[in-house]
Amino acid sequence: MSDGVEETFNAVELDGGNAKPSNTDTKTQETNEVSQLAQAEKGSAPAMPKPQEKENRWVNAVDQFKIKKFFVLRPGTIDHAMNDIKALVNQEEDGPIDSIWLMAEVDHWNNEKERLVVLTENTLLVCKYDFVMLHCEQIQRVPLNYVDRIVHGAFSFPQHSLLKREGEGLRIFWDRLREPVFSSRWNPFSTDYPYYTFTYHPVRGLDQFATLCELQTFQEQLTAATERAHARKPMPGKANGVLVLNQPILIEAYVGLMSLISNQNKLGYCLARGNIGF
Repeated sequence: MSDGVEETFNAVELDGGNAKPSNTDTKTQETNEVSQLAQAEKGSAPAMPKPQEKENRWVNAVDQFKIKKFFVLRPGTIDHAMNDIKALVNQEEDGPIDSIWLMAEVDHWNNEKERLVVLTENTLLVCKYDFVMLHCEQIQRVPLNYVDRIVHGAFSFPQHSLLKREGEGLRIFWDRLREPVFSSRWNPFSTDYPYYTFTYHPVRGLDQFATLCELQTFQEQLTAATERAHARKPMPGKANGVLVLNQPILIEAYVGLMSLISNQNKLGYCLARGNIGF
C-alpha cells in the first residue's frame, strides 16, 4: 500500500448471510444527503432546464443555422463586394461615396431581393450583387435631385389580399407624377415603377451587420443627401426639396403564390442551398 493513501473499511454485521450496514455507514449516508440538500439550497446544484428553455434553445439553433447559410456572411465577402462596387462608381457623375448599405428590396409583387445600396453625393445606386461569384450583375441609378418623397412605415396590403408581411420598410419616390400602367402592375418582372421599397436584411440581427442594415440611419442620411442635392442642382419645373412621411407602405398584391414560394425559400438571396444532383 503506497504512502499517503488511506483505505477505510466499513464494518458490517453478518446475519444469515445478509450484510447490514453499520452505524458508521448510516451516519455517512445521512451526512451526504444533508450536504446535497444544502448545496441545492445554495444554488450550487445544476438546475434542470425548463421545457420552454429547451424549446428556445432549439429555435435559436435553427435560426443560427439558417442565418449562416447566407453567402454574405462568409469571411471577407462583404469587404470584397464593397471594393467591387466602389470601383464601379462614376466619380464625375455620381460623386464621392457617402455610405454603403445591405438591404432587402421588396418589389410590387412582394418578392424580396438582396441588394447593396450605395449613397453618393449625387446619386442613389441600387446594386444587384452576386455574393457567390463575387461580381456585380446590375446597377440602377437614381439622381438624388429627382427624389421627391420618402415614406417610412409598416407594410400594408389591399383589403382582400391573401398576403401578409410583418415589419416596416422605406419607400423612395422620384417621380410622383408618373403612375405605373396596368400591364406593369400585373407583370412580376416589370421595372417600370417610380420608386424603390427597402426593408431589413435577414442578417441584421448579427452585431457585425447591425449598422450596415440599419434602416432608420439610412433614411436619415438619404434625407440629408437629397436635400443637399436639391439645393445644389434644383430641377426646373419641380418643387425643390423632399417630403418625408410616416405612413403605411401599400403593396398592391393579392394572391402572391409566386412571392410566397420565393420568400419562403429565400430565392432572392445568395444562399447555400446544399448539393443538387443525381
